Amino acid sequence: MREAKARLGVDIGGTFTDVVVETGGGARHSAKVLTTYAAPEDAIVEGMHRVCAAAGLRPAALGQVIHGTTLATNALIERRGARTALVTTEGFRDVIEMRTESRFEQYDLNLRLPEPLLPRQMRFTVPERVDARGRTVVPLERAAVEAVADRLAEARVESVAVGLLHSYLDPAHERLVRDVLAERLPEVSVSLSSEVSPQMREYERFNTTVANAYVKPLMASYLGRLRRRLAAEGADCAVFLMHSGGGIMSLEDASAFPVRLVESGPAGGAVFAADVAARHGLGRVLSFDMGGTTAKICLIRNGAPKTARVFEVARSYRFKKGSGMPISIPVIDMVEIGAGGGSLASVDAMGRIQVGPESAGSEPGPACYGHGGARPAVTDADLVLGKLDPANFAGGTIPLHPDRSEEALAAQVGDRLGMDAVAAAHGVAEVVDETMANAARVHAVENGEDLAGYTMIAFGGAAPLHAGRLAQKLGIDRVLVPPGAGVGSAIGFLRAPFSFEATRSVYMRLREFDAGAARTLLEELAAEAAGFVRTCDADAAIGTEAKLFMRYVGQGWEIPVALPAELARAPEAAAVLARFEADYARLFGRTVEGLDVEVTVWSVLAATPSAAAEAVAGAGEGAEAPAAAERTVFDPVAGRPAAARVVERTALGRDARVTGPAAIVEAETTVIVPAGWQAVQRADGCLDIAREGGA
Repeated sequence: MREAKARLGVDIGGTFTDVVVETGGGARHSAKVLTTYAAPEDAIVEGMHRVCAAAGLRPAALGQVIHGTTLATNALIERRGARTALVTTEGFRDVIEMRTESRFEQYDLNLRLPEPLLPRQMRFTVPERVDARGRTVVPLERAAVEAVADRLAEARVESVAVGLLHSYLDPAHERLVRDVLAERLPEVSVSLSSEVSPQMREYERFNTTVANAYVKPLMASYLGRLRRRLAAEGADCAVFLMHSGGGIMSLEDASAFPVRLVESGPAGGAVFAADVAARHGLGRVLSFDMGGTTAKICLIRNGAPKTARVFEVARSYRFKKGSGMPISIPVIDMVEIGAGGGSLASVDAMGRIQVGPESAGSEPGPACYGHGGARPAVTDADLVLGKLDPANFAGGTIPLHPDRSEEALAAQVGDRLGMDAVAAAHGVAEVVDETMANAARVHAVENGEDLAGYTMIAFGGAAPLHAGRLAQKLGIDRVLVPPGAGVGSAIGFLRAPFSFEATRSVYMRLREFDAGAARTLLEELAAEAAGFVRTCDADAAIGTEAKLFMRYVGQGWEIPVALPAELARAPEAAAVLARFEADYARLFGRTVEGLDVEVTVWSVLAATPSAAAEAVAGAGEGAEAPAAAERTVFDPVAGRPAAARVVERTALGRDARVTGPAAIVEAETTVIVPAGWQAVQRADGCLDIAREGGA
């Protein structure tokens, strides 16, 4: 076998583990392996050997492994983290349980709030106080911390979250707690809120720190096992992790701040879509990533995904903002729906078809897998509707059983509603597609966007099966399905820069703007963020982007305001105000006269430069591609089965055209081209699917 410098991207999902290798010459090979929950590294190793064999490489030829995982997310959702305690300021023991005054379902008299990660007996206090200006009001005595350390030892804790009031302004008290715990309980993991999330709002900050502490031992153990296992298999190379903000961080930083990995897989997908959008010169894109467990929708403007600094995990009310655990870290802003290929279908007490959020996962999987699953999933519906070839699923590595899908759909849905299996499958598919369409509409409205004129980029194992119907529902006239769509997030890992975003809460009104203090703060944040990036690549060129979170005095929440490089180097009140007012007017249509403006959070993102996107040539006049076969695929618009041409994607040449209804098949997924739409193979391998007579 030949030696070559290569990079491996690995995405662990709820159903499949996707593995992609790119060789030094630019060739790419991929594989989908069922996720092994008990030991996730087993699926990674199996996939690595598959793709290396396909590429003619030995694992020793790998130069980097870049990994994204849902393990931290799953541990939070399933409440299977470490035995954790919180140490906080006296009087603030119940902050993570009291939450905020917000009622996410205003008229529900039986409102059920999410349970905090830690019960009350695992929350401890120390007498200390720092005020909102960072001044020490009540000093923290070492003896008080030692007394708490003794109680933590009695409670047999494995991990401790330290969240003291206003510690983001002065972390000295939190560091004292850490020092005492290191002496008294050296085997216990410690997370400080002043390091994990140094931002105002104690509920979000405490909750984020607790979440970090809760998953830290689990993730440290897993990442250590993974590193050793890869080395034992011959891949003794650097391992990096994709973080929620869309960049790559070192294994050591990921072990220290695992909460930043909570949205790592979806973030890779957004990076993948942004790269495709840049190559095709698209300014407005709807990224649609549908895998085995969830679907993710993200807005991409001018080549960059929208970002946020708070998101929610484990919502107790589906789609209800405010019903989950807030995590206060830099993150790509997206809406996530419990609607994937493994999402289970049922009929509720009112006779309505429901899909998800419960998933069959990979064990036992949908009924058609033949692994003991008796309840129908979205994959079962897709199979019965003719969207999938039972003999060529996952490149033929997983045989499907249509008869078991029909039995499960009939038993769980059809018999209860007086439908046959095909009608039941159609109902399931329509429900899941409408659920995703509704989520996309709401996400667009919340961000002040109109989806008219947007292009959808679809990827993930299940997205190309549903993208055409979703586009019809949203009034979108164009869909791009990139090559490697079935493993898009893993490819996105290989496109992401090394990056880290440092944030700090320092309150400053523009009428009292201190230019010197602002410049010093931004310089410190830039140095901090760049320091994290240097742990990944000590010699790389690093660029920085500064952002302020600002609001009118009296408002409850801020908007992000990006600063150009020259303004970040020499901040000046009038110029900052002008940037704020322009962004505020763009979002809300007007500014507010007579009110002062304040900065609450300062942020600097440090990142290595990304490769410039190569523009894709326009489509030419190609011939209709010949069909390899024909099969029956259900037409949801007509409401009946229709004959569809089956075309091998690998057989398509540049500018080849496929007129719907058609199924374009490949190893990791199938692209459904609806009737009245036409697909064109672009120069970069993307399938450009457009409504005939549309864009």
